[in-house]
Amino acid sequence: MIASGTSPVQPGSLTEPVGTARKDLPQFGADQFIKLMLAQLKNQDPTKPLEPSEFLGQLAQFSTVTGVQGMSSSVAELVGSMRSSQALSGASLVGREVIAPGEAAVFDGTGPVRGAVEAPSGASGVEFVVRDASGAVVRRLQSTPVDGGLTEFAWDGRTDVGAAAAAGPYRIEALARFGNRAESAQLLLRSRVDSVTLDAAGRGIVLNTPNGSLPLGAVRRVM
Repeated sequence: MIASGTSPVQPGSLTEPVGTARKDLPQFGADQFIKLMLAQLKNQDPTKPLEPSEFLGQLAQFSTVTGVQGMSSSVAELVGSMRSSQALSGASLVGREVIAPGEAAVFDGTGPVRGAVEAPSGASGVEFVVRDASGAVVRRLQSTPVDGGLTEFAWDGRTDVGAAAAAGPYRIEALARFGNRAESAQLLLRSRVDSVTLDAAGRGIVLNTPNGSLPLGAVRRVM
């Protein structure tokens, strides 16, 4: 804010040369602010001097802007620290197995596909239905619900007739049974963490597993 009566700024004194990038301009800080206020005092109209309250108002505005800039810097540092902490947490999971929501599993032709479900209260049984890429049922597995815990399953890659299923992608559905009625339940797949990466926006950690990628926050249990 320039007071009435202040000498006008000469044309070109605050302008940038053509082609000069904005980043080359010096940052307006406390020193520049004091110089500006002194210039106002020296060049003010003696017959209409500025009121002290006007100077205090300018000082308050500058303090507010400086405080906001400092807060933004602190928040940026905090975000960077949290990202580093997340990266370390994710890196510690490489090579371990985690349980997280999902239904798309990859059978490698040797090891079993494992998972679990938290059966709803009152369920008399839990059925796991394995389907191939075409949607055809390959295997049905029956389990007794575990009260207050996870009901786990393991598919060994065999079909209902005992034949070996081909390696590849499969979908698994969990059904909680209440007598003759069945309800869909959230399936939790057990997967090995092969690597970790930052998501596309750089805001979180993604765990890469044979069954696909999943956010770190989706993990229910680390094995």
